[in-house]
Amino acid sequence: MSVVTQVILKADDELRYPSSGELQGIQSFLQTGTRRVRIAEIFAENDKKIVEEASKQLFRKRPDYRAAGGNASGQRQYNQCLRDYSWYLRLVTYGVLAGDKGPIEQIGLIGVKEMYNSLDVPVPGMVEAIRFLKDASLGLLSKDDAQEAAPYFDYIIQSLS
Repeated sequence: MSVVTQVILKADDELRYPSSGELQGIQSFLQTGTRRVRIAEIFAENDKKIVEEASKQLFRKRPDYRAAGGNASGQRQYNQCLRDYSWYLRLVTYGVLAGDKGPIEQIGLIGVKEMYNSLDVPVPGMVEAIRFLKDASLGLLSKDDAQEAAPYFDYIIQSLS
């Protein structure tokens, strides 16, 4: 949920207008809009590159995942891993655009650990994959943009840990 939506819902629940502090929060949010859109564009334009780099790093560190019997041993399983990495990158992008972790939680994290456990997907491996995804993504951003985006990756990592 965006800052704007949060302020409106809170004010409405309390039957009041937004406070000057809340309006300043909205103004700050709007002023960072260009940065958030720029980050989203970079992630969208470089999705394949980011996912390839993250997976290369993960499978270099954990070749057992690609070895016979590993969770990404076959082409189908490997492609599913790449699909999941891209999905997590999109989740981060949604969070960045909203300026809030709510979309990540609502769209992607509820029940994900249970799903991975039921499919025998090693959750620590997914955490490693998100760390590599974070590194590959932030490497394409300026220092300020990376500071803006990093907490969304960290939120996913913490939720899966």
